[in-house]
Amino acid sequence: MTATLMDGKALAAEIKARLAQEAAMMKAAGVQPKLATVLVGDDAPSKVYLASKHKAGQEVGLALETYHLPGTSPEEDVALLIRRLNADRSVNGILLQLPLPSHLDSRRVIELIAPEKDVDGLTAANMGRLIYNQDLLVPCTPKGVMELLRHYKVPLAGAKCAIINRSALVGKPLAHLLLAEDATVIICHSKSTDLLSLTRQADVLVTAVGRRPEFTVTRDLVKQGAVVVDVAMNRVHGRLAGDADFPEVSEKASLITPVPGGVGPMTVAMLIENTLIAAALQNGLSDAGVLK
Repeated sequence: MTATLMDGKALAAEIKARLAQEAAMMKAAGVQPKLATVLVGDDAPSKVYLASKHKAGQEVGLALETYHLPGTSPEEDVALLIRRLNADRSVNGILLQLPLPSHLDSRRVIELIAPEKDVDGLTAANMGRLIYNQDLLVPCTPKGVMELLRHYKVPLAGAKCAIINRSALVGKPLAHLLLAEDATVIICHSKSTDLLSLTRQADVLVTAVGRRPEFTVTRDLVKQGAVVVDVAMNRVHGRLAGDADFPEVSEKASLITPVPGGVGPMTVAMLIENTLIAAALQNGLSDAGVLK
């Protein structure tokens, strides 16, 4: 068996084309969706990620404001900026690029973002709505994973889904999204014992560890015919790669995401969609397409 590629780049392009039309309709109604991004420090990968988000946002028609604070900035300075953006009615979404420098309390800073502008979906308020299936702004990477599974018509009701990640960014919100589709969810992490026995049950295996070569998803961890969604980003011999040993896992899986070109572009597309959702909600556009 050779797995079919789940082409996140192509699907993200389709989604962005639809979002561009919706952004144009919102502008015609007098609403210019605007995203403010905040980067603290000079983390090189963060700069690359932000550049791709800005490029995609411009293509769709978002207005963008960028704020770059020194890596030595005290928490009070970051808090002051976020409070100012919360109060700015022209700003619909606030993206705080993670990770923050180690002297800053990420959880405390994230909680300063107004929930209605939290386009990453990481505040406690938005996480709580997710648990009760009342979500509006969902974390972008899990949301992108679900869109991929939906697009490729992966049956989830009753399916066993294993997630190798328990973070608030990926594993925990994705587990709730899968549960909402009636999947049976197994969360695996660094303290899980006998990982093979857990992952080999999975009809859908999602991996988001990002610690190669210390951890690699090899073919023995994968059930024959499983769907493998690789969220991780690693550098292997100077090239981007996911957690999965792609050549050997793709011989056993039925569907697999490439790295790059799989989940990454979907994450960016979902950020843009969340910004449009936030703009629609803040401006009373209940008939906006992004809210349907």
